[in-house]
Parts: sequence; structure tokens; C-alpha cells
Amino acid sequence: MRIDLHTHSTASDGLLSPEQLVAEAAARGVGLLALSDHDTVAGVDAALAAGRRASVEVWPAVELSCDVAEGEVHMLGYFVDHTLPWFLAILDRLRAGRAERASRMVARLKALGVPIAMRRVEELAAGGAVGRPHIARAMVEAGHVEEAAEAFDRYIGRFGPAYVERVKLTPADAVALIRAAGGLAVLAHPGWGQQDAMIPELAEAGLDGIEAYYPDHSPDDVERYRAAARRHGLLVTGGTDFHGGSIASRVFIGSQYVPEAVIPAIREASRSRQADTEPPDLPLSLEE
Repeated sequence: MRIDLHTHSTASDGLLSPEQLVAEAAARGVGLLALSDHDTVAGVDAALAAGRRASVEVWPAVELSCDVAEGEVHMLGYFVDHTLPWFLAILDRLRAGRAERASRMVARLKALGVPIAMRRVEELAAGGAVGRPHIARAMVEAGHVEEAAEAFDRYIGRFGPAYVERVKLTPADAVALIRAAGGLAVLAHPGWGQQDAMIPELAEAGLDGIEAYYPDHSPDDVERYRAAARRHGLLVTGGTDFHGGSIASRVFIGSQYVPEAVIPAIREASRSRQADTEPPDLPLSLEE
């Protein structure tokens, strides 16, 4: 059975709807799929229903975006209660921050002589959480770059001239939010920023797992993160980070090897996690 525990839909910045995503997963032999859109769970119900029709097991998930001095950190949350009112309210605030951030990046691009319309960015988001991939696609359409990856490399990547900081959420805060929402908190693609140094601290803060199996991780990376998981008593997960097109890892859904042997421990851990009725008492900085 193919397993993909990291995918995105049009509910955030993917190119396929939740239903299309599940259909594509089924066509490629994926039997277990997690929908982990950025800062939203809006596509989860549709994915769950599509999974039942296609005989694909779908896990509800979310990917929270965090900033640290060294760059960006993403935290995956598996089995979050996607109906929990206080959790949905926090996600709403994070998405509002995303929209404001996108507007400021569009203004910076205009000042750089690379104009795009914010209206078009919003159209590409199609009601989902606005993200940099939508800006990149608008830049491709306007003829400023040839592909989305070039937009990130030249303009809107972490150190690009049009980059704008996101709404502040620390990795430890993200862990606490996910756990309070009944989920399992997993550090996404740690090899992106060589985030090894933060693993012990996050483990102390309640981190549940590490995404060791990832397209951009070398075999040495995979083994290093598996060893870190053993050392800190953490779960191991993996997935493609599928968005569609030339975004993120740019590989087909289900194409990243994830061993079935990691799944029972994840299921067992999820059974013992319960959502809180109130949000955690954290010094969240959710304003720019």
C-alpha cells in the first residue's frame, strides 16, 4: 500500500480540489492519505467523503506555518478535531494574516516593477487560504517569471526582495495548538532548514513526531531523522508535500516511500489524544 501523509488541495495552495486529490491518490495506488492544507481544515470533510467513495483512508490534518530567526518551520498536525470552534477561530485569524501578507507582497512586487493584481491572486486562491504559491502563479500568468519556482527564487522566497514576514506563531506554540486540538504534532521536512538543533527543545515541548521520509531528504537525512526520532521517543512520518505543478517538492502524489510499519504507532498515539474544550494559554502573537 502506498502512503502519503503530506498533501495539499485548493483549500490552501494546491491545484486539485479535495475530491480530485483523493481521486488522483486512488489512481496512483495510495491507500492512506492525509490532507494537510496550510492553516485550514476547510477541505477535510470533502476529502473524508471522497475517501469513503474511493476506498482510500483519509486522515484529517493541517500544516501550521511558523517563523524562526533562521527561516521558516512548518508543523503538521494529524487527527486534529477539525470541528473544534476555538481551533477554527485561530485558523481564521492565521488565514486573515495570510491575506494581509499577500497584499503587502503584491505592493512590494509593484514597487520592484513586477506588477500583479491582488484580485487575481485571490481568484487563484478560489476561496482557500491565500499563500505565496498563488502569488507565484499570478507572476507566471503575467509573464514576469517562467515558472513558480523562479518566482520564489528571485522575489518571494525567504530572502527575496518582496518577502514579507508571516503572522507570528512559534514552533512550540504550534505544537501546543495541535495537541490541544486533539492532534499529533509532527515537524515537517526538517531537512529544508537543517532544523536538527530544535528537535530536542520541541520534543520537550511535546512534539510527537518527525517527517523523516520526504522527497528532498537524502538517504542520510532519512536515517538521521529516524535516529533522532528513536533518541527522543518520537513517531516517524512521511509524504510528498504534493501541491501539483511546480510547487514545493514537485513530485507525484504517493511517490515518496513511507513504510507501512510506521502507521500502527501513529494510530495508537492518536487514540490516546483528546481535544481540549478551551484554547491553550499561550502568548500567541497573531498580529503583524
